[in-house]
Amino acid sequence: MSRKRASPPIRHLWRFLSNLIIFLCVFLCLFAFVRLHFQSSISTSPSYSALHYHDDHHFEGPPKIAFLFLVRKDLPLDFLWGAFFKNGDAANLSIYIHSEPRFVFDETTTSSAFFYGRQLINSIQVVWGESSMIMAERLLLEKALEDPANQRFILLSDSCIPLYDFSYIYNAVMSSPKSFVDSFINIDEDRYDPKMSPAIPEEKWRKGSQWIALVRRHAEIVVGDDIIFPVFREFCKEFGFRFMFPWLTSLQNPHNCIPDEHYVPTLLAMSGLEDELERRSLTYTLWNHSAMRNDTKSWHPITFDRDDASPQEIKKIKDINHVYYESENRTAQCSINSKLTPCFLFARKFTYGAAIRVLTMGLVGPYDILALTKATASKRKSKQYT
Repeated sequence: MSRKRASPPIRHLWRFLSNLIIFLCVFLCLFAFVRLHFQSSISTSPSYSALHYHDDHHFEGPPKIAFLFLVRKDLPLDFLWGAFFKNGDAANLSIYIHSEPRFVFDETTTSSAFFYGRQLINSIQVVWGESSMIMAERLLLEKALEDPANQRFILLSDSCIPLYDFSYIYNAVMSSPKSFVDSFINIDEDRYDPKMSPAIPEEKWRKGSQWIALVRRHAEIVVGDDIIFPVFREFCKEFGFRFMFPWLTSLQNPHNCIPDEHYVPTLLAMSGLEDELERRSLTYTLWNHSAMRNDTKSWHPITFDRDDASPQEIKKIKDINHVYYESENRTAQCSINSKLTPCFLFARKFTYGAAIRVLTMGLVGPYDILALTKATASKRKSKQYT
């Protein structure tokens, strides 16, 4: 009995389906290959910020230090910083200020022309203990990175003073290829929120001083970060009433996290860059260790008034040559390029009267006594109307 052959329409249908299946298989293989290659390119390519700012070797003149002032409103110690910058080389520095929105630095708001027009036009309202603080830092770095000659970036508060003249600080900072970032393991305090994982594993959680000095590549990483910052914004928050109303911690986030004390050291640890850091701050802060642990005053550094800013006290700060990390049970000698150096180039929190005393000591170099007198009179006059 002979076998029936498939009719021509059925043969054509089978041939079409076979070709379609082969085509789809080839297409899916190519699509998978292209997608895999594209994902690999994304993971290994630099961020937008790094692409945009990668001009390290394309600038004329000397490398500059960008002085980044994070202030509430004005600069109360502008006369001291004015003398500091005047005794330096203007070609070696840049100045940027993050102040409250719409505040302008001009002849009516500052006694030093170095600060005229140096405020950011896109500043934000900053609240202590919130992520707006690190957002302001990122805005300062972003603006400073627009100048390719800026190779070092130093963050300063409105109560900071320099402990040396410009030349000494410039040479010290520029001589190190590393960033100065206070960074240590922080596991004892209840600040890490497990919800941060897996974006931020607990073993990468770091704490340190907010007052940093970055090399350009690390500044680019901070500005270009779009992974760690959103996690901080959601889970790292300060619970301001925990000591007044402890029972509220059960209703709020129990992890009392201060974003600016953790963000940069944690980000750089996550980036595998801790070997590129001098793990200390260049800014001295004296904390009130005598206060009880549940005393809110212990959260803030001690303020130096005029009587506290004696030559002996300043010398004591400048003579510090090591840092002790309690959580890691280790003592680190301060050095640059393996050469022992004083730990601190700046200090805070200094009042107006303390800064005048520092200026008259000659720490930052010669100063104009007439300009200082005018600045003092202007400050007194402004206080009468505020």
